[in-house]
Amino acid sequence: MTTDLLFPKIADCSYVSCYCEENVWKLCEQVKKTRIDELSKCYAVFVSNEGRTVPLWRQKAGRGDDQVVIWDYHVFFMHNPSPNRCLVFDLDTTLPFPTYFHKYVTETFRSDLALRPEHHRFFRVIPAETYLAEFSSDRRHMRRPDGSWIKPPPSYPPIQSCSNAHTLGDFICMSPGKGPGTVYSLSEFVQNFYKSPNAVAQQNNK
Repeated sequence: MTTDLLFPKIADCSYVSCYCEENVWKLCEQVKKTRIDELSKCYAVFVSNEGRTVPLWRQKAGRGDDQVVIWDYHVFFMHNPSPNRCLVFDLDTTLPFPTYFHKYVTETFRSDLALRPEHHRFFRVIPAETYLAEFSSDRRHMRRPDGSWIKPPPSYPPIQSCSNAHTLGDFICMSPGKGPGTVYSLSEFVQNFYKSPNAVAQQNNK
């Protein structure tokens, strides 16, 4: 993939387990520093639902042959330069880094048809520049009532926007019209970011 030349390799990315939102923010930051011309084609994508129970397959933290795990939310990075060229960069997947959109979605989310409605996945897609400017977290969601850490935090200071507010909840929320970016159902997400090779060919021939 030529995109390998545009973005960091997985070994060069900032990564702390269970801090996917910060891992993706750091990746957006890297792209802004090294390939700012590509930033407008990049997105942070939050996956969640009202009950915050979203099943994902092919995850490093998953169990069984299918490596399935249920998260309260998940975040990955996406580069969408043109139809049928969209790539997903997920630091927690067992799939290649990056993976073409269709393969990633098919293997990671499969279908909502076999799931109960409360497990249906929704996607908040935020332009990378917006994510860098508006995301802020004091990591309160990773503390127990006694103040101890559920999982050790990154060594760098918490990410704070100009407002210094804790905005993570606005990104996890999947209510349309609230929070940054655009919220899609799984089918809408696929329709907006994937076009089959035949559809692209037909569009180019018009």
